[in-house]
Amino acid sequence: MTAISTILRQHAETQYAEELAALAAVDTRQRPPRWKLSPWAVSKYLLGGTLDNGVEISAKYIGNARIIEIAVATLATDRALLLLGVPGTAKSWVSEHLAAAISGDSTMIVQGTAGTSEEAVRFGWNYAQLLAKGPSMEAVVPSPIMRAMRDGKIARVEELTRIPSEVQDSLITILSEKMLPIAELDDEVLAQKGFNIIATANDRDRGVNELSSALKRRFNTVVLPPPATADEEVRIVETRVASLGRALELPGEVPALEEIRRVVTVFRELRAGVTSDSKRKIKAPSASMSTAEAISVITNGMSLAAHFGDGTMRGADVAAGMIGAIVKDPVQDRVVMLEYLETVVKEREGWKDLYRACRDVMN
Repeated sequence: MTAISTILRQHAETQYAEELAALAAVDTRQRPPRWKLSPWAVSKYLLGGTLDNGVEISAKYIGNARIIEIAVATLATDRALLLLGVPGTAKSWVSEHLAAAISGDSTMIVQGTAGTSEEAVRFGWNYAQLLAKGPSMEAVVPSPIMRAMRDGKIARVEELTRIPSEVQDSLITILSEKMLPIAELDDEVLAQKGFNIIATANDRDRGVNELSSALKRRFNTVVLPPPATADEEVRIVETRVASLGRALELPGEVPALEEIRRVVTVFRELRAGVTSDSKRKIKAPSASMSTAEAISVITNGMSLAAHFGDGTMRGADVAAGMIGAIVKDPVQDRVVMLEYLETVVKEREGWKDLYRACRDVMN
């Protein structure tokens, strides 16, 4: 059996098992059928805080608490949940942790792509069994959604709008009737209490398939916005970078808060098209400039500093990752970045090292 210490990324229910157990131990509120925790405890798990017995619950989502409360309340009804937002706003992260806290199982996932078939949403067939015994329940290969229906758990559909429209609509009967018909067997699978679906989607990427009106009506949509303030985004990046650093066992020092703040400031200014003091307008690049990409830039900088430096992350260590995250279009984005470097970064006090490092990467 593989040792847990060798696993690169554990499922949320495993990684945070102690926190989930601590919440379950003090959770006296009413739990919906088959939920591992009450809605209050699920929200506490995502938002973090200190329990009455002194146990500290880490924050999985940093932002408007009401957004999480609405999402949890939706899942306690017969409405499915659609987490909508631009790339990098923690939709998949929130989806995973909601499923972990509610069902104790975040692994029932359908990954949406242009090639996702109806079988991935409903069910497929074991053709060896089909040829040997003919159509039967033993020959059915259940999808993650079918398994979640049988077990009364949460199923997750990632990138719903990347799935072809005709495949998306196979969810309509599941969401409205809470059943999955198997016409070939004149049979059906009825959803057990506790079953629901969390879908994620963004409308920023190209190749998005618009949801039909019928399908939209069966979801309660909750929009996850980008972090409202720089301090909030810095805290998110700091928390995730520290967690990733431990998981990857990166040597060296934890990045200084000021270095994280510089990267976050660059991303926020380019994303908004204006400097943080609102005095200068900036051309925006084609990249989404998400918080997730800022986390990646800092993590990459930690690795460079640890393995090819003295362990202390500096401007030179984040420059390459930053340019790679911003300059997606080698012509248009390069012009935008060079202009930003010359008019903003170069003139900002204490940022000369970052300016020089970025210019070196781009030359």
